[in-house]
Amino acid sequence: MYKATVNQTTFDIRLDADGLIVNDTRFQCNLLQISDENFHIILENKSYSVEVVSADAQAKSFCFKINGKKYVVDLKDKFDLLLEKMGMNNSAANKINSIKAPMPGMIIDLKVKEGDQVKAGDPLLILEAMKMENVIKALGDSIVKSLKVKKGESVEKNQVLIEF
Repeated sequence: MYKATVNQTTFDIRLDADGLIVNDTRFQCNLLQISDENFHIILENKSYSVEVVSADAQAKSFCFKINGKKYVVDLKDKFDLLLEKMGMNNSAANKINSIKAPMPGMIIDLKVKEGDQVKAGDPLLILEAMKMENVIKALGDSIVKSLKVKKGESVEKNQVLIEF
């Protein structure tokens, strides 16, 4: 069972041995992979050329070009749906108020300043620990409220580095 949101419209999708079921309607389809990013699909006797424009497997977000038209697809699998049903979805992850040091080390570079707007995955700072550079990234979209460290400063594990 999957739930796919395509350009802000949500569909329930199931796959079984007989084909594809979308919102309780069964479809017959054939899929042929042409290359890593290109596919040919025959769905209900109609032909579709599909190109994977971008794929973020971790976020389960994809962009496809189907017969020349772009579609953004956000996918939730049965585990995501179960966690959501239990109230444990990742919406809480987007409400991070601070970033703490994952280990002791030294701040060797700050990539943001107070007032900067950051998106999930943006680099915030570089923490050197055990002779390795660790890029600390934003966990969600936010605005940097205050920096609690300076370049060259030593930090301890769980020390607050940045507040949002």
